[in-house]
Amino acid sequence: MPPQTQAPNPLDIQARAALADAAASMSPQSALLAWADWASHLAISPGKQSELAALALEQAAALAGYLRECLMTGPGEARDCIAPPAQDRRFAELEWRRWPFNLWHQGFLLNQRWWEAATHGVAGVERHHENVVAFAARQWLDLFSPGNQLATNPVALKRTAEEAGANLARGQAILAENLQRALAGMPPAGTENFVVGRDVAATPGKVVLRNRLIELIQYAPTTAQVRAEPVLIVPAWIMKYYILDLSPHNSLVKYLVDQGHTVFCISWKNPGAGDRDLGMDDYLDLGFRAALGAVNAIVPKRKVHATGYCLGGTLLAVAAAAMARDGDDRLASMTLFCAQTDFSEPGELGLFVDESQVALLEAQMQQKGYLSAEQMAGAFQMLRSYDLLWSRMVSEYLLGERRPMNDLMAWNADATRMPARMHSQYLHRLFLNDDLSEGRYPVDGRPVSLGDITLPVFSVGTLSDHVAPWRSVYKLHYLSPARITFVLTSGGHNAGIVSEPGHPNRSFRIATRPAGGNYIPPDQWLETTPSKDGSWWPAWVAWLRKHSGASVPPPPIGAPRKGYQPAGDAPGCYVLEN
Repeated sequence: MPPQTQAPNPLDIQARAALADAAASMSPQSALLAWADWASHLAISPGKQSELAALALEQAAALAGYLRECLMTGPGEARDCIAPPAQDRRFAELEWRRWPFNLWHQGFLLNQRWWEAATHGVAGVERHHENVVAFAARQWLDLFSPGNQLATNPVALKRTAEEAGANLARGQAILAENLQRALAGMPPAGTENFVVGRDVAATPGKVVLRNRLIELIQYAPTTAQVRAEPVLIVPAWIMKYYILDLSPHNSLVKYLVDQGHTVFCISWKNPGAGDRDLGMDDYLDLGFRAALGAVNAIVPKRKVHATGYCLGGTLLAVAAAAMARDGDDRLASMTLFCAQTDFSEPGELGLFVDESQVALLEAQMQQKGYLSAEQMAGAFQMLRSYDLLWSRMVSEYLLGERRPMNDLMAWNADATRMPARMHSQYLHRLFLNDDLSEGRYPVDGRPVSLGDITLPVFSVGTLSDHVAPWRSVYKLHYLSPARITFVLTSGGHNAGIVSEPGHPNRSFRIATRPAGGNYIPPDQWLETTPSKDGSWWPAWVAWLRKHSGASVPPPPIGAPRKGYQPAGDAPGCYVLEN
């Protein structure tokens, strides 16, 4: 028999928690193991070493040839010896083609390519360790990018000369204000222009259910007739729900209501230390199941279109599988936004999830009772260090330009916490063990299978998602035999979902796999599915209508006789908790 799992020693917990506090919640052991794995295997790979040496010589020759051409024809006429990656905008300005900045940025890009080759393809290195080493190398390279320093950034130097240093003075003022706000625990400048309930999360409605974990909002109808089947939205609790109810012009909730749907949405409580024992089962029972019961009471004898976003979508898939197992047919369809059901390839977020890292986080959470919003924000910031960190610092501190705040940025700053028990279960059951896709995830003491789900499914992935890569989201195609309509939209994890009609530069692909149809690999799907300009929202509404009944008069708000007395206006009070 396998040995019994023992509870961690309290002294070990204290030591790990102290290490986590000192190391910004990052496990030094995890990084050390990855580096040792890579370095030791590279040391016994003379062939790979020869390839890297040859690449270094090739790049040195290319850079020398570029230098000669610059001297002969001028920097602006010389052909680059290396082009930046398509998504890299750091050296796009013309100033980077002038001497000596052209040589510096070309040398940086060559160095970046060499390290990419050095950290990949070393035989014997565990894939997770390879990804961690490559990620760490990329972080160090970004730190020393010539664009991040005043002396080596021609755009910043030009601005400084033109403004006689006024840009640097503004940058210092911005830095001082940012530090002051951070020390005081205040949100970033500009968020005060996006007040919850006034500017964002402003769609009219009522709270019709409140328990210790959720408030359920029922939105007021805006049409004389509505579709018979209501829509229940299950957002992620790693974020506040109003990502789906931002400003009136880009609120998905308002869009659905205006299209004639009765919409309910869960607003999760922001947990504190006293909620440390809330687990995944509580999020299922007090969250989805409680909300579905309320919707059934308010709109009786009607099936429900359930919609889940990110982690809320994963929870919805768990619930749908349990309902299918138990013969519960209250759902009319299931829609998933950027929701993973198979975590074997979780993308770059998996860089921060291994046994060593989880042990460190668990020790820290046992002392605090939760995972802080700052810890999660730091991980996401590292994944997109250029977009979320360095480009902002260059713009604000060197150019003296504060980027204008928008509703999505203000929402992103309004972060939430995660209860200790729930987050530990989430990391172990889903990320590390992949229990859901492999049929081991327990609900009510029995495992569920995604293969039992036969509901019509509408699934959305986003092209540049760092949290739930679209190829991972797509894996539901071989986990469930259901009829699946899959959408791949431009944008990232959040901006790809907030993609209202009329938004410029939006496009999407859509195709339907029939129930029980053959599996098409994701890359083949991408090649064979044509791109369409515009928002995917109308396509989803058309899909909902196809799976809905006739229009009927709107249902009442709440059901007081059944225990669902309206308890205040939307957006409720849980969303206001910091």
